[in-house]
Amino acid sequence: MNVFLWIVQALLAAMFAMAGLMKSTQPREKLTKSLPWVEDFSTGTVRLIGTVELLGALGLILPGATDLATVLTPLAATGLAVIMVLAAITHARRREPSAIAFNAVLLALAVVVAWGRFGPYAF
Repeated sequence: MNVFLWIVQALLAAMFAMAGLMKSTQPREKLTKSLPWVEDFSTGTVRLIGTVELLGALGLILPGATDLATVLTPLAATGLAVIMVLAAITHARRREPSAIAFNAVLLALAVVVAWGRFGPYAF
């Protein structure tokens, strides 16, 4: 199970690192083309979301890899799960069901990591 959790953590970290880097560095006009929900938020909020996703991705990997402050890994997974709930609410408001499905998958994976690392498979 520990190997499974590491695989899920790595997949989540890769997804959130890519998304976070994109949201925190690309111009708003470019983001709006691929992420229409950006229209509903200020540039600062989009940058904040990207930065938090990037930090969450680091939190999924670095504590376990360095064996320092390992409690940060399940906390990062919990934070990313909260972000996915909020994202799903935004997409529901915008009537974007395919985005909600994607958020649901990431939410489920983040919950599995949080459960495993808080519970029976903690570092």
